[in-house]
Formats: sequence, C-alpha cells, structure tokens
Amino acid sequence: MKEQVKHCACQTETEQEKLERIGEMIEEYKGLEGNLIQVLHLAQGIYGYLPLHLLEFIAAKLNLPLSKVYGVATFYSFFSTKPRGEYKIKVCLGTACYVRGGKKIVERLREILGIEVGETTPDGKFTLEVMRCIGACGLAPAITINDQVFKQVNPDKLQKLIEKYY
Repeated sequence: MKEQVKHCACQTETEQEKLERIGEMIEEYKGLEGNLIQVLHLAQGIYGYLPLHLLEFIAAKLNLPLSKVYGVATFYSFFSTKPRGEYKIKVCLGTACYVRGGKKIVERLREILGIEVGETTPDGKFTLEVMRCIGACGLAPAITINDQVFKQVNPDKLQKLIEKYY
C-alpha cells in the first residue's frame, strides 16, 4: 500500500484537477441507486479525506442536501472528514482485547505518538483510532496498522513496532 501512495497521481494534482476528476466521476454515477456511498468512497480515494468544501461540491453535483451528504460521510467509520495519517493504527477494544489490555495499548500509543484517539500526528504519519472487534479474540490484544493485524500486542514493544514505520 505504501508504494501505491508514493506513485499516486493524486499527490501531484492541483485542487482544481482533483475537483474536476471527482466531478467527472460523479457524472458517471449520477442516477444510479445508492450512488452517494460510492461517490464518497471514490472522492476520499482521490482527495484523501472528505473536507466540508468537498462535501458541499458533491452535494451540489448530486443535487442532494448537504445534510444528507454530511450525515452519510460522518455515519460510516470508513469515511473521514479530517486528514488521516499514512498509517492508520486501530486498537481493538472488543471485550477480549479490552480485558487483556487493550486500554493499556491505547494509553501507550497516545504516549508514543503524542496524540489522542481520532487525531493524526503533525508529520501526517499516523492516525490513532479504536475499533470494536477485529476477530482475533483468541490472540488478544490486537491492533491493525493499515491492513496488517498484530496479535498479542505488548505495550512495552510498541515503540519498536512504530519505529519500523519511520
């Protein structure tokens, strides 16, 4: 995934070019049932996140109330209205992970990264989030970094794990 980010043309496009691409994409999806989620998904892929001005643009192009577009964008956890880091760290706080130290994992990551849950490091490298269950209950506590799952995570070893991503 890191290679895709480095080679993505999105990073070299101007704001106007991004909006034009999103506008073209909206035209392809216009009139299709359930198009809003697909449009938001593709727009976030191009833009990286869904800032208010982009939600306004999408609402206008789809002829939808901004409240509906904003409601969908903020309801689903996949979407973000704030920039996210290159690496999204999600700590499982499902029952098994919580009981086996998930809260300590969150606390240690807050210390290491210097951010709160839901925030992104100033260098744009990491975003810290929590999730309810990743299905690794037998090997709790667990975290994900982007799509990679780490099981039986130890708070004392998190510093070394994070350093691998710099």
